[in-house]
Amino acid sequence: MNPVNGYAQHVAHLQDLYEQAIDGRFEGVLLHSGGADCYFADDREISFQAYGHFGHWLPVNRPNQFLLVRPGRKPVYYQVVPADYWYEQDFPVDEQWREAFDLLPLASVGEIPKPGKGTAYLGPDPEIARRMGVDSENCNPESLVGELDFARAIKTPYETEQMRAANRLALRGHQAARMCFLAGGSEFDIHLAFLEACRQLEEELPYTPIIALDEKSAILHYQYKRRELARPARVLLIDAGCRVNGYCSDVTRTWTAHSANPLFTDLVAGMDGLQQELVREIRPGTEYVDLHLSALHKLANLLLELDICRGDAGRLRELQVPQLFMPHGVGHLLGVQVHDVGGRQRDGTGAQTPPPDHSPALRTTRGMVENMVFTVEPGCYFIPLLLEPVRESPAAELINWDAVDALYDHGGVRIEDNVRVTADGVENLTRNAEAKAAA
Repeated sequence: MNPVNGYAQHVAHLQDLYEQAIDGRFEGVLLHSGGADCYFADDREISFQAYGHFGHWLPVNRPNQFLLVRPGRKPVYYQVVPADYWYEQDFPVDEQWREAFDLLPLASVGEIPKPGKGTAYLGPDPEIARRMGVDSENCNPESLVGELDFARAIKTPYETEQMRAANRLALRGHQAARMCFLAGGSEFDIHLAFLEACRQLEEELPYTPIIALDEKSAILHYQYKRRELARPARVLLIDAGCRVNGYCSDVTRTWTAHSANPLFTDLVAGMDGLQQELVREIRPGTEYVDLHLSALHKLANLLLELDICRGDAGRLRELQVPQLFMPHGVGHLLGVQVHDVGGRQRDGTGAQTPPPDHSPALRTTRGMVENMVFTVEPGCYFIPLLLEPVRESPAAELINWDAVDALYDHGGVRIEDNVRVTADGVENLTRNAEAKAAA
């Protein structure tokens, strides 16, 4: 897919950003998309994914592409197109690239002009940079990477529009997956239905979809696709997104069949409402850690409301019972990477704010600012590995074990939307796309 409206402004913004980050320290920045690689002791190539900071500029997912950014000068795109009869190498050049960059087609990396010792190299292969004459200390300098990582959280209008489109595309696949599930499809069948509806290959997606039926939905990153079912499934948890011009969507929905335990169906409805309440709390100045704490508080109340847990919500939180049911963080930054960089950074220096001790898996600890894009994905799972040891702990009396035992084979629930912080609130990229599709 080609760049769309706003791309020129996006590139101009990046030029300003890089000039400020360089600030006399470097002559320029050479960005490298990365190189092709093979599996160990094999000649089969690993599926390629361009380096995120290169993808921030150009929607080109090809190995050994280079972009040279220098203060006060038009960026140079070294488009390396090898002469090759084993693989297709040609790819079209969008006219907007010709306007935004000095485009120089080359047949090999060796033809790239040496950028100079004072140039910084960003990419996965410092040896290439050293062969080009770049000083070793200028390869992926931490101060520069930290500043650029931190800035990636704030999206330009062009970037946001790509993610809106990626949400629309993913939801088309989610609807096809749901219909396949209700028709009795296996995890494998549902996976194929998603790909077909989105018209994308698996390697083109931002991540391998999680297609989990029944008890497998309690495995947070369940990686397999069962081809056969012993009986019709009662629960589908699908976590799947798409890419548009390199930008990701990351959407999760949980669906139930008529045969599902009514308590679990009520839990899915409750989690959907809980998730939307969390989204409504988002506004500039809110701390992401506070959003996570709100998720744990709301989950404690829901567990009590459904009689999955008993006692007092304060006592549940004190003994970290909600974390037994939601061991992950409530979300993460999103952009050209599905878990985008800089989520725990305190500022552009690269200094980190660690997650709280009670939630070590939380990926984002930053304050919310306008045009930041991230996910909101509370979950509730019945994971024997976490729950069974609690039967012998002080928290045991707070859990309705009959309900837990009845829901183990239903797995778990996760509801995930992609959101943008606005000047005074939030834009839900996912729900807005859903509403437009239903209209």
